Amino acid sequence: MSPELSIVMPCLNEAETLGICIKKAQSFFKKHQVNGEVVVADNGSTDGSQAIAEKLNARVVSVAEKGYGSALRGGINVALGKYIIMGDADDSYDFAALTPFLEKLREGNDLVMGNRFKGGIKKGAMPFLHKYLGNPVLSFIGRLFFNIKIGDFHCGLRGFSKEAFAKMHLNTTGMEFASEMIVKSKLNKLSIAEVPTILYPDGRSRPPHLNTWRDGWRHLRFLLLYSPRWLFLYPAFLMIIIGMIVSTILIIQPITFAGIVFDVHTLLYTASAVVVGFQFLAFYGLTKIFAVENGLLPKSDRYDNLFKYFNLEKGLIAGFLIFALGIYLSVDGLLAWKATSFSDLKPAETLRTIVPAVFTVMLGLQIILFSFFFSILGLKRNIKSKV
Repeated sequence: MSPELSIVMPCLNEAETLGICIKKAQSFFKKHQVNGEVVVADNGSTDGSQAIAEKLNARVVSVAEKGYGSALRGGINVALGKYIIMGDADDSYDFAALTPFLEKLREGNDLVMGNRFKGGIKKGAMPFLHKYLGNPVLSFIGRLFFNIKIGDFHCGLRGFSKEAFAKMHLNTTGMEFASEMIVKSKLNKLSIAEVPTILYPDGRSRPPHLNTWRDGWRHLRFLLLYSPRWLFLYPAFLMIIIGMIVSTILIIQPITFAGIVFDVHTLLYTASAVVVGFQFLAFYGLTKIFAVENGLLPKSDRYDNLFKYFNLEKGLIAGFLIFALGIYLSVDGLLAWKATSFSDLKPAETLRTIVPAVFTVMLGLQIILFSFFFSILGLKRNIKSKV
């Protein structure tokens, strides 16, 4: 009979605390009459951790690929339980107190997160920077970017069903695996619950594997890459809207603010903002297509509408119109120069025509090129859908 619950512990030289964690997990099985197993995903320990686990009748799985995420994925893939609870083998979590997790899983939740800020963080259990800066900030960004009502994105103790794990399609190998699990659960419309849990000081005498700045950046990088709206789309709209408004005003007349005159030199920057904003917009579209077509993000109705409302013909028409406007403005500037017998010009006057001319030519050409590339990606998508 297959076990109901598998407790998976990633392990890299955890001889000091691994035995304690396994015994606590087994005591939970016995006390609550749960048919369960302990799986130790060993990531190349050299301190005898494997022997300790085997002696205590835990299943040991050797995972060659290095990394926290790799170890967990290797252990989860071979776990036999209907439900899985993962947790670090450093004795910072109490594996004898898993009832809230199992109850939420039995209720039908796909992912059950522990929340250390609600359950309690014992003195010395979490570094100051992690407690008051790293975890709160990254959790806030995760909630903002993905609209997930989770208070602790990085709690190492969490449970999920084996079926839900298969739907997540997790790919990361490092500490960002924790963030990926939550984000992919949300993107795949899996149900997420949260329970308070207590974090204790770990029982190791050596420093933890976690690197504050490196792993913090990996979490932030993952959140940004999986939210192209915040990385590309919103900045694009901001630059395009502000750039167009201010550029339009500067083309008409200089702007005086607090005694400072903003003239054609400022116009160069505001016009550039429009072009750069379009680059961000193009990157948003291309990133979204790449991520969906390669299985990194799930396909949505909005994604399909992207190809309905934008195609090669529409892009070419818009690009050529903007390009033609640039040519018209260039000719107008040339004629104005000719009217002065090609003599010296007043930059404050001529640049109000030439700057928009140059940037509309550039923008028109970029839209045309992007439209062709977008169309090529669309052809690949159509071929895949027919197959």
